[in-house]
Amino acid sequence: MKTFEFIVTGPPLSLQAKNRKRLQAWKRNVRAAAETRWKRRHRRAPVTHEVAIEVIYFYDGPPPDVDNIIKPIQDALIGLVYKDDRQVTDAVGRKRDINRPFRIRGISPVLAQGFVAGEDFLYVKVTRNRDLTRIDR
Repeated sequence: MKTFEFIVTGPPLSLQAKNRKRLQAWKRNVRAAAETRWKRRHRRAPVTHEVAIEVIYFYDGPPPDVDNIIKPIQDALIGLVYKDDRQVTDAVGRKRDINRPFRIRGISPVLAQGFVAGEDFLYVKVTRNRDLTRIDR
């Protein structure tokens, strides 16, 4: 699996969201954003190997807890990017105020697209986890 990345515009919903219908709608939005890129770049069935996921939420205003936004994203990718979220061996969540200055070298076109939109967005990256013996990342 090559690196798979996509963005989702707008603020995320937390796993702790009280409105379950709204949370399910948000998961569908995440899946739709991923599906567009997955079909265009990968055109294949979900992977069966271990993966690592990285989520960065670029926000303007008060953000939710970063750990509570990862699980709904993982759930949204089941059956599309990977067969089961048990394949996710590493998950990293970050949040960054979009109004701060950033120094980014070698920015991916996908991440750049998020900044160009000019609103809150999530950047999601899924990679093959090749070395499960390392714990020092």
